[in-house]
Amino acid sequence: MSTTTVLERNHVTVMGEGAQTLVFAHGFGCDQQMWRFVAPDLARDHRVVLFDYVGCGRSDASAWNPQRYASLNGYAQDLIDVCDALGLQQVVFVGHSVSSMIGALAAIARPELFAHLVMVGPSARYINDPPHYHGGFEAADIEGLLGMMESNMIGWANYLAPVVMQNTDRQELSQELANSFCAGDPAIGQRFARLVFFGDNRADLPHVPVPVLVMQCSDDAIAPESVGHYVHQHLPRSTLVQLQATGHCPHMSHPQETIEVLRHYLQTDSR
Repeated sequence: MSTTTVLERNHVTVMGEGAQTLVFAHGFGCDQQMWRFVAPDLARDHRVVLFDYVGCGRSDASAWNPQRYASLNGYAQDLIDVCDALGLQQVVFVGHSVSSMIGALAAIARPELFAHLVMVGPSARYINDPPHYHGGFEAADIEGLLGMMESNMIGWANYLAPVVMQNTDRQELSQELANSFCAGDPAIGQRFARLVFFGDNRADLPHVPVPVLVMQCSDDAIAPESVGHYVHQHLPRSTLVQLQATGHCPHMSHPQETIEVLRHYLQTDSR
C-alpha cells in the first residue's frame, strides 16, 4: 500500500518538530480530536503524529473489512502501517484505553518501531476472572451493554458516556463522547466493541519488549485501579503513575495533569 494511501486511509495528521516523535492513538468510539487538549502542547518540542483507526473518525471506512479487523491485530497493523508510511522508528506511542493493548501488540510484532509505550487507562481484560483477576465487569454486564448498543445506539451512548467520562461538572465532555460513539458506522462500532470488551490480552503483557508508562486514573469505572496495577505488574519494564484525574479520559477532563506526567516521563524515565 502506498504512503499516500495509508495517510489518507487513516487521516494522518503531523504537527510540530523535534528529535522525538510521539504517536497518539485514540480509544474505542473516539478519534484523534480527543487529543486536542494535549497534542499541541507536546508539539511545541516534539514531532506529533495523530491518526484514526479504519472505521473511526475521518478514516476511510471503505477500507474496513471483517477479516483484517476480526482481532485487535488488524488495528495494530493500522498503527504499523502509519509508522512505516512516515518512515518512523523508535517512537513514543501514547495509547488511550484499548489503544494501550493495540500498541502492545504492535510493539511485539515490530519492536524496532517503538522506544516506549505510554498506556493511558489500560485494561488487559475487562471481564472478571476470579479469584485472581478483577477486571471490573461480569460477562453478563458486558452482554447487556452490547445488547443495548445493538438495539438502541443513542440510548447506549447517552448512558455509557457519563460513566466513562465521570466529571459531572463537565457535561459537555460527556455529550461530546456520546456524539462520538454514534458518529461512525454502527455495524463497525458494534464489532469493535465486542473485540474490546470481550478481549483478553493478559498473556501478551510479558512479551512487550519496550519500557512502558502506565497512567492509571482515579475513580475509573472502565479500568479500575486493580487493573492498572495488574498491567504494571505483568509488564517486564513499566512505571506506574497514579493520576489525580478521575474518569477514563484524563486527556480530555484533566489535560494539564496529563501533559505534566507525559513531559516528566519524556524528560526522565524515557531517556
